[in-house]
Amino acid sequence: MPVDDVMLDFEMHLEKTIEHLQTELRGIRTGRASPALVEHIKVDYYGSPTDLKAIASIQIPEATQILVKPFSPQDLKAIEKAIGDANIGLTPHSDGKQLRMSLPALSQERRLQLVGQCKKFAEDGKIAIRNARRDSNKVLETEQKGGLLTEDELNSGKEQVQELTKKYEAKIDELIEHKRAEVMTV
Repeated sequence: MPVDDVMLDFEMHLEKTIEHLQTELRGIRTGRASPALVEHIKVDYYGSPTDLKAIASIQIPEATQILVKPFSPQDLKAIEKAIGDANIGLTPHSDGKQLRMSLPALSQERRLQLVGQCKKFAEDGKIAIRNARRDSNKVLETEQKGGLLTEDELNSGKEQVQELTKKYEAKIDELIEHKRAEVMTV
């Protein structure tokens, strides 16, 4: 496998790691309401777990309120139960047709907990990047031992892998710093 193919696989893995981190960070609450807080909650929909966004519309009528309107009125109870079971700190209030959830103000202690959660996601992302780096380096070494790469190509490939690792770790740091600032803003 040529160095370029190894690099493409490595970069694709890194992109997936960044996408996953961004998805995780969208679910972390800031001072403002966001559909991302509830859209991935699994609802028991005719016996199979289904994302909330697939069976209801999610709106933000005010900065601190989430409105969930089921496409089918009989799903209201199942949605209400799923939101309660998700343990996201929101209590749904039903009027028979839709659910309203008001986001309480975040205390400083809760903000610090959320920042800690962001840092944990960042560390998980960096671990995934380092694992991908290790795997790519192993592939390069195996190719060199098999006689498909020269030692110069191996060293060049390892340098490229290390450069990409640093670049993507910096992206993670940037994402986390942005989210930290968002969470800490009162």
